Amino acid sequence: MLHFFLLIGQSNMAGRGLLADAERLDTMGGRLKVLRNGRWQTMYRPINPDRPFSGTCLAESFAKAYAEEHPDVDVGIVPCADGGTRLEQWKEGSVLFDNAVNCTRLALRSAHLAGILWHQGEGDCGEEHYPLYLERISAIMKALRHALNDDSVPIVVGGLGDFLKDRAESPQLVHYTHINEALWQFAQETPNTAFVSAKGLTSNPDNLHFNHSSLQEFGLRYYTAFRSIENSERQFDDQSKIEDTERTAMEWL
Repeated sequence: MLHFFLLIGQSNMAGRGLLADAERLDTMGGRLKVLRNGRWQTMYRPINPDRPFSGTCLAESFAKAYAEEHPDVDVGIVPCADGGTRLEQWKEGSVLFDNAVNCTRLALRSAHLAGILWHQGEGDCGEEHYPLYLERISAIMKALRHALNDDSVPIVVGGLGDFLKDRAESPQLVHYTHINEALWQFAQETPNTAFVSAKGLTSNPDNLHFNHSSLQEFGLRYYTAFRSIENSERQFDDQSKIEDTERTAMEWL
């Protein structure tokens, strides 16, 4: 049996942890997977290659923590985060929204959706955007659950880092606290949803992206939040899934 998580949002969800700072990725003996071309592969970096400079991400430690507490299942990640994107680009019917839905539906042929992980907001820190954040994120997540026909799927959203206020090149980021407030309120008002604080986490030298060590910590915080809303009554019927044999080598090429 394989349980998977949909990864959506912008660059800090895709992951910009420097690969040079990272220890070797532990795939739990091949139990950690990532969806590539609609099929499950043993997890490898970068998990969410949205840009040439993609790096480590919080899904690594999150997936490992889930696997440790669910020894009878493999754990998959469906990477659909895209750097530099605003909520407007994630609304229902957009390319990013449809891509996330389509990739999830492919994954659902052979696995079970266990949750949705979201981190986004830097792109909406401008004064013309942040007042609408709560309304827009609520509409997006409601539409996503509806499109996936799963109104009870857990959603975990993460706060923005305090280091954003120190990024001189992007003065609008000083409004990050408004995004955090909206994300917290969204989690409070939405069933099966949790908010994760980024307090104390640190960044790469750019004061924009979480560094590798903080991403690993953030992933563990995401998992703690997920456990607080994980519904043990959600039943997964494995008989309906198509077996997907992992491709590990293509020696005939």
